[in-house]
Amino acid sequence: MSCLITILVILIIVLAYFVLVSLIFKKEIKATFERDPAATSFIEVLLTYSGFHAIMSYRIAHRFFKAGIPFLPRFISQVARWLTGVEIHPAATIGGGLFIDHGMGVVIGETSIIGDNVTLFQGVTLGGTGKERGKRHPTLGNNIVVGAGAKILGNVRIGDNVQIGANAVVVKDVPPNSTVVGVPGKIVKMQGKKIAGISLDHTSLPDPIAQSLERLQAEINHIEKEINEHRRKKLNSDEDI
Repeated sequence: MSCLITILVILIIVLAYFVLVSLIFKKEIKATFERDPAATSFIEVLLTYSGFHAIMSYRIAHRFFKAGIPFLPRFISQVARWLTGVEIHPAATIGGGLFIDHGMGVVIGETSIIGDNVTLFQGVTLGGTGKERGKRHPTLGNNIVVGAGAKILGNVRIGDNVQIGANAVVVKDVPPNSTVVGVPGKIVKMQGKKIAGISLDHTSLPDPIAQSLERLQAEINHIEKEINEHRRKKLNSDEDI
């Protein structure tokens, strides 16, 4: 009988835990299902998603940090780093609906500010550029996608509805409704219009360098065509003489 009661108590605690997590992290769970086609169940997300675990640990550590408790917030963040491969400083400010896909290698610095509905792929760094004090990490707006391996460095501001391509390095402010690619990051305007929804395609983005080379090659081809045409006409006129 006592064994049955123990099992029942454990089941109630587990159920209460699941309900509590689903309420507290409702936006993050919703974001996971919206942006990851591999997510099939709430239990799977809760138990196997390292990015979600990192966000849970951050929320706890951040509460302790805001309460002025020393050491414990950093200790929690370090344990989460060992377990998930994601390092989020407890002092960072993060809005709702953050989705960290896979997560390994993601670093979010101390003074980083992240808005709502932001997606970070593996290997993303929101870092500083030196030993300066004060605000030294990026500020991200809402509805932003940062591709795998991208680095956003320094006290730069990324506007709403921005896409940052894989492995881009961003060191300057980015206006809203833009796409950034390359090293260093170059801005490709999206016709000044808001991007509908959240596009997770961070690989097939415009390449301004390739586009410039294509235009240059087109100009060279045109000049060569003009020169050949001029030579042909001159040769014909010489033959007539």
